[in-house]
Amino acid sequence: MKYFLTLLAAFFLFNAAWAAQPVNVNKATAAEIAENLKGIGLSKAQLIVDYRDANGTFVHVDELVHVKGIGIKTIDRNRGMILLQDQEATTAN
Repeated sequence: MKYFLTLLAAFFLFNAAWAAQPVNVNKATAAEIAENLKGIGLSKAQLIVDYRDANGTFVHVDELVHVKGIGIKTIDRNRGMILLQDQEATTAN
């Protein structure tokens, strides 16, 4: 039982250490975007970076729908984690 409780505690501590953090999609690398946003892997994150490089910074979170493979459901799922500037994430962007 002690072993089980130790494993359980370690699991929760490990997950807390690797919890996603808000990410500024106007400055982050593809790896940082993929690591912190749900449903966005490295290839979609690279498309975000490529779109940003070609079209300039995002002014509103919903502009991410212009990136191939990113839909409004993905944006809504991550809305509180997407930053456009170095600021606190909010739920109403």
